[in-house]
Amino acid sequence: MSVEVNNESGHEVDEAEFAALARYVLDALYVHPQTELALMFVEPDVMSELHVRWMDEEGPTDVLSFPMDELRPGREGDVTPAGMLGDVVVCPQVAEGQAAVAGHSTVEEMLLLTTHGILHLLGYDHAEPEEEKEMFALQRTLLLTFLAGR
Repeated sequence: MSVEVNNESGHEVDEAEFAALARYVLDALYVHPQTELALMFVEPDVMSELHVRWMDEEGPTDVLSFPMDELRPGREGDVTPAGMLGDVVVCPQVAEGQAAVAGHSTVEEMLLLTTHGILHLLGYDHAEPEEEKEMFALQRTLLLTFLAGR
């Protein structure tokens, strides 16, 4: 798994931990081990620009996902083909506010957002109630099992 982590946010980010999370999620979902993924952490003004440009919505958001090769999860014994999964962009400053409301740490919120973004790259969505239930249950399971093992 090739996971590139770029922190341009001015916020402290343990790049090794986020790369480990990404590898864990991709392994758990049977994504080919030669798949490439980029994680970026950016300032609110950069996130605002991306949010307006790609979603036509004002202000910074917490996470955006930019898929490349439209890979989907595999199954045990049948991994996906190798490819470029895409980019996940997280705004730590937005995550910090959300973490305070949720009652957990900023790092935990950023790990959650990273997991959420990776799932979007793999085709999961939460536009419909059933999709939301499936995606949020999976992201919770993946994050909790990752955290339990560190």
